Amino acid sequence: MTRVPGEESVSQSLQTFIAGLPKAELHVHHVGSASPRIVSTLAARHPDSAVPSDPEALAEFFTFRDFAHFITVYLSVVDLIRTPEDVRLLTYEVARDMARQNVRYAELTLTPFSSTRRGIDARAFMEAIEDARKAAESEFGTVLRWCFDIPGEAGLEAAEETTRLATDDALRPEGLVSFGLGGPEIGVPRPQFKPYFDRAIAAGLRSVPHAGETTGPETVWDALTYLGAERIGHGTSSAQDPKLLAHLAEHGIPLEVCPTSNIATRAVATLDEHPLRQFVDAGVPVTINSDDPPMFSTDLNTEYAVAARLLDLDERGLAGLAKNAVHASFLDEPGKARIAAEIDTYTDRWLADA
Repeated sequence: MTRVPGEESVSQSLQTFIAGLPKAELHVHHVGSASPRIVSTLAARHPDSAVPSDPEALAEFFTFRDFAHFITVYLSVVDLIRTPEDVRLLTYEVARDMARQNVRYAELTLTPFSSTRRGIDARAFMEAIEDARKAAESEFGTVLRWCFDIPGEAGLEAAEETTRLATDDALRPEGLVSFGLGGPEIGVPRPQFKPYFDRAIAAGLRSVPHAGETTGPETVWDALTYLGAERIGHGTSSAQDPKLLAHLAEHGIPLEVCPTSNIATRAVATLDEHPLRQFVDAGVPVTINSDDPPMFSTDLNTEYAVAARLLDLDERGLAGLAKNAVHASFLDEPGKARIAAEIDTYTDRWLADA
């Protein structure tokens, strides 16, 4: 895997600690987590796709010029998921990759509209992800939960269909816990999605829209005001508004921070300019996430190493960061307590051995 700038300044010992640290991930996308091996397999299965199957060509394909280009590439990979078997394969293999990083719990963002509009039966889609979820928990010990998100660029038709799939008791999967909004922010105002988030929240789902990644802090305010956001995906531009930072801190609203993603999509120019430190200094809860890891040549372990460098964290600090994600998750309280205790036990043993 390509090393991410900033990771190399973290000691090998700390990287080893991170690799074994039990973790939770709250901002990671289903299709965006497809490893090059899986993308290559799917591209070979669907040779009419724009996605190359050759590994070297794939690496070039995943070199993004800007956020708009990233969306274009992302949607090309989405087009590879054409059958329930593709859905099941992808979901199961993503869980396998998470387990290898000691991810104990993840809220995986899925965009079911992208599959149903391509002809995959909604019930078959739900059965595929649930079968993969149960197999992953049984075989790998990684607990998966779902966030269904609206692809904002597809407009209100996508919002209506996503809401229907998320709230129809005959279709809604057991693992679904939250409702989100992704895709481009520019030209996609958040207030128009209020009726759909209202319905999802009324059905018991938690609100976790993307906001403030490639637009200003006003988009984060809109997500809070109109969409009832309980966590904010990215929220990078929040650092530009001290009142917003104070509001997030006062109300304990976490930001799902994805450092390498922000660099890859040009939302932030360099890691040294990343506002993660500002968020922490302002008292805003933060979680560390990988977003679309293979597309950005990263993984969750790498993102923790980047965060360790940006925040000057030792093992205790990293353990605290890991517990932030557990506490900010929508896992039940016994589950949260179990993973938090596992983090503490691992850290205590590591430091005792050291």
